[in-house]
Amino acid sequence: MRSLFIFAALVGIFVHPAGDANAGWQSLAPGMETRLVADAKITIVRIDPKLWELEFAGISRTGELTGHTAREWSQSHKFAVAINAGMYHTDAKTHVGFLRIGEHINSSQVTKYQSVAAFGPRDAALPPFRIFDLDAPGVTLQGILKNYTSVAQNLRLIKRPGASQWGQQEKKWSEAALGEDSSGHVLFIFSRSPFSMHDLNRELLSAGIGLVAAQHLEGGPEAQLYLHVGKIEQEMFGSFETSFKENDANPAPWPIPNVLGVRLKQSAVSQRGR
Repeated sequence: MRSLFIFAALVGIFVHPAGDANAGWQSLAPGMETRLVADAKITIVRIDPKLWELEFAGISRTGELTGHTAREWSQSHKFAVAINAGMYHTDAKTHVGFLRIGEHINSSQVTKYQSVAAFGPRDAALPPFRIFDLDAPGVTLQGILKNYTSVAQNLRLIKRPGASQWGQQEKKWSEAALGEDSSGHVLFIFSRSPFSMHDLNRELLSAGIGLVAAQHLEGGPEAQLYLHVGKIEQEMFGSFETSFKENDANPAPWPIPNVLGVRLKQSAVSQRGR
């Protein structure tokens, strides 16, 4: 089994009792749980977007010339969790696909990728997080932008309401992905073990996590997931990628230009302080 690089042991984590609807999930904090699936090869962090907010960090915002690891981005931006924001161009800065965070536009290029993750609703009645399919009836990027301040277009893995979009292929890689479940939770998904995307989708859809939509963020040695909640700290990073790095020998995370991070919402912080 390919190892995860863990800087602190997962101690004192509450495990939901058997028979509970959340059985198998381990609580890290209110509104945040983790679970291992596919014989512990795939790590999933489930996040309640009503308590935690998504944010983007990248060198297009900071003005830096080089990127950082997900761990370094988390430390500098006080994220509890961080994952790749998506693939990037050869300038090691610009997102592949449309990417707008508030008033900041990292990439205005609209690609053929059919998956768009949206957060920062302009109306409180809207879901705080949603993965849209651009080929669904009545869905357009312009319409999504009218309703959400932040939008990230990425390569689609799973179409709503849970249909894999990948046929079988020989290519496989370590994977970082973004998902949504049937309750509207944000799912950060990571596997150092290489999968074809057909096999990854099969594992995720059969895992009983309620996955309804997912998009590919990054593969191979650039794929990362970092978590630091209380005393619990994990740094995970990929290695294998067909035709690029066909081994599991990558010893350290690579600098990446863009991440999606998670912070506790200020409203949740205020409630804790009461």
